[in-house]
Amino acid sequence: MAKSEEERLQRVIAIDWSGRVDTSGQRRHIWAGVWTAGADGKASVKLEAGRTRDEVGEWLIELARETPRMVVGIDCCFSYPAWFLAEHGCTAAFDFWRHVAAGHGERWLARECEDRRFWGKPHKRPAEFSGDGLRRMMRLTDWDNKIAQAQDGGDPQRAAKMLGITPKSPFQIGGAGSVGTGSLRAMPFLLRLHEAGFRVWPFEDAQLRDATSRSPAGMTERKANTKPLLVEIYTRLMTGPVAKSNPEARKGYLTARRKDDPLYAEISRSVFAKAQSSEDAFDALVSTLEMVRHADEFAKLRATRDETFGLEGITWRPGVSG
Repeated sequence: MAKSEEERLQRVIAIDWSGRVDTSGQRRHIWAGVWTAGADGKASVKLEAGRTRDEVGEWLIELARETPRMVVGIDCCFSYPAWFLAEHGCTAAFDFWRHVAAGHGERWLARECEDRRFWGKPHKRPAEFSGDGLRRMMRLTDWDNKIAQAQDGGDPQRAAKMLGITPKSPFQIGGAGSVGTGSLRAMPFLLRLHEAGFRVWPFEDAQLRDATSRSPAGMTERKANTKPLLVEIYTRLMTGPVAKSNPEARKGYLTARRKDDPLYAEISRSVFAKAQSSEDAFDALVSTLEMVRHADEFAKLRATRDETFGLEGITWRPGVSG
């Protein structure tokens, strides 16, 4: 059955995030893939960079006014392990975001921070996060996506996407592939978007459709209350095993997909050139197209009823529901 205009997504955005502190680094490394539905039924896809984190926030809020049926995926952790939130008196992820935004995030990122559980350059991973303690530094969703599938009973197809990748923890704030810095610097940004009206999954239901009700006369009434949706993404789950840092590997991946995949076949040469030239742009483009491929899933997302996931969050991937 064809979707009505009110049910179709108007825009899908995937952001390859950066925790860089310098303005030039943010402008260079934060890339957004933007899919926009056209009035003629055709869609356009763009790749954009050149904005700071603050500017990305302003841009998304403005886009949401124009196209409220919008989903934004951001490549960062939306929270920390539940035990860490409890340690700081936070009973919800939004409480933790406020705690981080109040200055604790930058305190944890400082080289002189006394809490050595935040590790990387110059600090080594603490013993409590090594060996049997490895799981303690991971959220449930991190463990499920990055480690569990390679163990007995795991899904070989999902495990293959992580082939050759060292699992990362939000407590790692230095060294190659660290995710903690970007995640901590994302939380004030996420809080700002939430306060501007964005719904955040899995902490809240998606609200990508206007509500309908019936009047006493039996007439269907539609209440305009659609809100844009934020989801956490992990680009490796979108791209699968590819040497993304290698320009030739990126080119080969995109060329093969363009031949066999209708979603990629419509992408302009200029967008492909950007994706081939930058790992960040590559991740943003592929993540956007994979989100578009599964666009029908987003409106069905509901807030998790699991207490731990309700604190830690869930990385969205095709087929996950919470």
